[in-house]
Amino acid sequence: MSNSSSIAQFLLLPFTDTRELQLLHFWLFLGIYLAALLGNGLIITTIAWDQHLHTPMYFFLLNLSLLDLGSISTTVPKSMASSLWDTMAISYTGCAAQVFVLHTAAEFYLLAIMSYDCYVAICKPLHYGTLLGSRACVHMVADAWANGVLMALLHTANTFSLPLCKGNALHQFFCEIPQILKLSCSETYLRDAGLLVVGVLTIFGCFVFIVLSCVQIFRAVLRIPSEQRRHKAFSTCLPHLSVVSLFVSTGMFAYLKPCSISYALLYLVVSFLYSVVPSTLYPLIYSMRNQELKDALRKLMAGFQKQ
Repeated sequence: MSNSSSIAQFLLLPFTDTRELQLLHFWLFLGIYLAALLGNGLIITTIAWDQHLHTPMYFFLLNLSLLDLGSISTTVPKSMASSLWDTMAISYTGCAAQVFVLHTAAEFYLLAIMSYDCYVAICKPLHYGTLLGSRACVHMVADAWANGVLMALLHTANTFSLPLCKGNALHQFFCEIPQILKLSCSETYLRDAGLLVVGVLTIFGCFVFIVLSCVQIFRAVLRIPSEQRRHKAFSTCLPHLSVVSLFVSTGMFAYLKPCSISYALLYLVVSFLYSVVPSTLYPLIYSMRNQELKDALRKLMAGFQKQ
């Protein structure tokens, strides 16, 4: 194959070659996918239905759930179908679509915005209406989506414009940029460097912003005499920070791991942690610990039962 235009499909790496374990993988991913669909779907429906939840925090959460649904729906169903039908082929267009959706960095921006919302609510409550008015919230979310889509377009165009001549097998269960770059027959060092710099700066910048926001929140909360309010703030920020840390650390490992590390199973597990787990955990973190959201969900379910 002389160039990328001659590649009609790519071959993904299966988790296992044993038929029984392939079926186990299918059922495991099916359970995870259904949990993500249910959790994120209920959050989106509840927030859209309940007028009391039309606030900045829930507006940001709704957008995060939409993004998570798109992200997990891009990779998991394809991986399930591959295990069920024992075929690891993915079309060139399907591979490009996966790269585009997975590298929409809006999630990092949204997580940073949500941390800012929490910071303003706790540290500057008197300025909350001014700093996070409806127009400001719409602008922040629109900027997050626009920047994320632009970055995804740049990553996708940069990757698939390279001539590929080293086969079509990807050592991953979904299309990932570092694996595609390994198939290139041209000098990709500059493109690799540019890709890493942009990605690392985006991820690290958002992560630092989230950490600094949480530090300021913790400092403000420790001055609050009420133990109940203190517990509420900690229970909101600590899970948020832990999942973001997991997402960032595993993603950084996947993109910055030394070439000498070639443990296929370890690489698949790490990729699973940053591409699948966050989309499933976010609904639990932001709903199970939120009494307002749980009350609205009960009202929604009660309304469905009456009908």
